[in-house]
Amino acid sequence: MPNSFLAVSLHKQKNNVGLSTTATTTIKHTVISDFKEITKMRLSLSVVFSSVAGYFLGAETISLKIVLLLALGGYFMVGASNAFNQIIEKDLDALMHRTKHRPVASGRMTVNTAFLIACLFTVLGITILYTINAQTAMFGAISIFLYTSVYTPLKTKTPLSVFVGAIPGAIPFMLGWVAATDNFGIESGTLFALQFFWQFPHFWAIGWFLFDDYKRGGFFMLPTGKQDKGTAIQVLLYTIWTILVSIVPVFGVTGRLKLSIVAAVIVFGLGIMMLTYAIKLYKNRTEKAAKQLMLSSVLYITLIQIVYVIDKFIR
Repeated sequence: MPNSFLAVSLHKQKNNVGLSTTATTTIKHTVISDFKEITKMRLSLSVVFSSVAGYFLGAETISLKIVLLLALGGYFMVGASNAFNQIIEKDLDALMHRTKHRPVASGRMTVNTAFLIACLFTVLGITILYTINAQTAMFGAISIFLYTSVYTPLKTKTPLSVFVGAIPGAIPFMLGWVAATDNFGIESGTLFALQFFWQFPHFWAIGWFLFDDYKRGGFFMLPTGKQDKGTAIQVLLYTIWTILVSIVPVFGVTGRLKLSIVAAVIVFGLGIMMLTYAIKLYKNRTEKAAKQLMLSSVLYITLIQIVYVIDKFIR
């Protein structure tokens, strides 16, 4: 655009420029927000964090190239799963307050566009993970398949869907170890077990305080289907299992995955913190208690992974 024409335009439309800029900014913000939402950016970044933590635990020498590939591949992998999920559940998402503003459910993004993103992310995720090693790509592909083709359809049929969903949910932590070692053994199995058992108190807490909203969409995520004593007991039991698995490496039975006594005490203490909130849910059975448990579980798994990594490098 010639400078003279630009000057005339700015002079004649001085008041409209601000509105135009605001509109453009809003459009850009909407596109960015929709991308974040279709890929569930916060969830995807937490998966990347878990994967990188697992890589640090397994790697004898840290390769920044592998870390970058793992982060990108992991993000694309989870982004693909979430995009497929939102396509499949678009009509049900529209019924729930929590999800009705998602891009596909609200109609801001077409199914074809979301499907293109999901397919592209699947190809990119598996390809990038394959450049690390074949096993990493295989587990990435398994994760996408289970989340999309098994967990998602089961959510409206049985509370057992949470057990299936816990498998892809537990893969990221051990995926990092496999990326570092090209081997699935007792070490990566332990990391998988830790995050697998953790999934249950975490997601049942979410299912508890979002019970009414999930009901609108026809989802029954709690093990008994109700906010009752039976569900609260299972939350307690799986929290205890999580704590027990988390300290197993201190006994020297998990190969190269080790934990010092000091780190084990810290890890156990963090577990007791989460158990305290699980007990509170059992006693009170309120949405507030469930929210507190959910938040404490997020803090717990994050700090556990940090403690594991720090312990490895200072031991």
